[in-house]
Amino acid sequence: MVVSERWIRISIPEQQLVLLEKKQPLAVYPVSTARNGPGEQRGSGCTPRGWHRIRIKIGAGQPPNAVFVGRRPTGEIYSPDLAAQCPNRDWILTRILWLTGLESGRNRGGDCDTLHRFVYIHGCPDTVPMGTPLSHGCIRMRNQDLLELFERVMAGDRVFIAG
Repeated sequence: MVVSERWIRISIPEQQLVLLEKKQPLAVYPVSTARNGPGEQRGSGCTPRGWHRIRIKIGAGQPPNAVFVGRRPTGEIYSPDLAAQCPNRDWILTRILWLTGLESGRNRGGDCDTLHRFVYIHGCPDTVPMGTPLSHGCIRMRNQDLLELFERVMAGDRVFIAG
C-alpha cells in the first residue's frame, strides 16, 4: 500500500482542519468538534485524538444538504422546514468521511475504537456555528467546505487530531 503524502490535521483547541500535502497547507477550514471536548472512550461524546485514517468516503453524487442516517442517504434534503419538523435530530449532511483509529489502545480496539464509535468528518446545517465545539464527537464542517475537501482526499489518507 502506498501512503499518500496528503494528510489532514485537525486542531481541537483551534477548531480548525488543515489539508496538507507533504508539509504545505493546501486548505484551511473552520470546524466544530465535540461539545464534551477531547476523549477516546465509547459513549463519552468526545472527539478522539491521535492518528487516524479515512476508512471510507460516503455520499459521492448526493446533492448538497442530503440527509444521512446510519451512513445512508434518506432521500431528504435539509431545509429549515425539515429542521422544524425534527428539532432534536443530529444532522449529518452532504458527505461523510468515516475515520478509523491507527493507535491500538488509544483510538483503536476495545472501548476507545474510533471506527466503532462512528466518528466522522461530516456536513451540518449552515446555521450551526463553526469554531465552537458543539458536536456529539464528530468533526462538523460547512457543507461547501466538505464538498471541496471530499474531492481532494482519498480513503486511506491520514488524519491527525490534536487536542
